[in-house]
Amino acid sequence: MDEYLIGAARAVKRRRKPPYPTLWLFTDAGRLADPLPAIALLPRGIGGVVFRHDGAPNRAALGRLVAALCRARGIPLIVAGDWRLAAALRAGVHLRGGTKIRSAYRGALVTASAHGRTELIAAARAGADLVFLSPAFATASHPGARPLGAVRWAGLARTSPVPVLALGGIGRRAQHRLGAACAGIGAIGALSHG
Repeated sequence: MDEYLIGAARAVKRRRKPPYPTLWLFTDAGRLADPLPAIALLPRGIGGVVFRHDGAPNRAALGRLVAALCRARGIPLIVAGDWRLAAALRAGVHLRGGTKIRSAYRGALVTASAHGRTELIAAARAGADLVFLSPAFATASHPGARPLGAVRWAGLARTSPVPVLALGGIGRRAQHRLGAACAGIGAIGALSHG
């Protein structure tokens, strides 16, 4: 785990005092086949997990293990793009592509992804509590994708009606470069190394 990112997430938590985690581990079947060791290292009080593992043949079984570990550690769990699995795991849900929130999830933590102003607005209208704006910087998850960069990212985040967290290329000093508009950070690689 990147201790600098942990420190940055703690600083955001102290400064903003949000009711949500400020440091989110995104699981990824290709880059983090077994997310359990990384989840076991997430700091309590600031850590959360967005369970993706899209297309993994064992997604539901792994989801149950992830949910059990998150519950045991008191870490919020969000399931990306799968209402049924989120309900089965008693987790929040991560919206994609402007998906509307279902009434069954009112009151549960809802996050969303966005890649620009239009999607930020759509996420807020869909009922998201938090939005992950990406890619902030060049990222191994989406090679060739044009990053927003620190200035554009911060400008978009400042205009959002809901808190915006950074995702994509998040590494050492990334949160500092994004400034006060950054309500937290999400990462795969920076949080998956012991």
